[in-house]
Amino acid sequence: MENHGTVTCTRRLEWDAMHRIPRHESKCAAFHGHRYAAELTCLAPLDDRGRVIDFGVVKERVGGWIDENWDHTAILQRDDPDPAIQLLAASNAAHGRPVYWMDVPPTAEQLAAELARVAQGLLADTGVKLVRVRIWETPNGSAEWTAPSA
Repeated sequence: MENHGTVTCTRRLEWDAMHRIPRHESKCAAFHGHRYAAELTCLAPLDDRGRVIDFGVVKERVGGWIDENWDHTAILQRDDPDPAIQLLAASNAAHGRPVYWMDVPPTAEQLAAELARVAQGLLADTGVKLVRVRIWETPNGSAEWTAPSA
């Protein structure tokens, strides 16, 4: 049988969140928000319906996680020295929204790696391999995580 390449599928998910990058040399050192978008690309043999995975499964599992953990909240570095950090966390808690704490600066690059780690676990029982996560921080800027070669 002739090999015609690989078929993947990509699901886009969007949310709103704020962050800041400690020690950033420009305006990203200030608290600010983004309309983030993530593209998750999955690979698997096509199922009996001709799909890699139902897009709805990615939306439900990974999109649901994003809604609970990243949407309308702050994504912050755990050891950020800014004194407003604890006030923000308390304010979010009072409004029923968590702060998502990271051990690294919450850059687009680190968010792509974090979402890849989380999504791999959320999709583990589906038989798909997550091969790419792209985080769009702005319409003009994105960062991408790609799976290591098998």
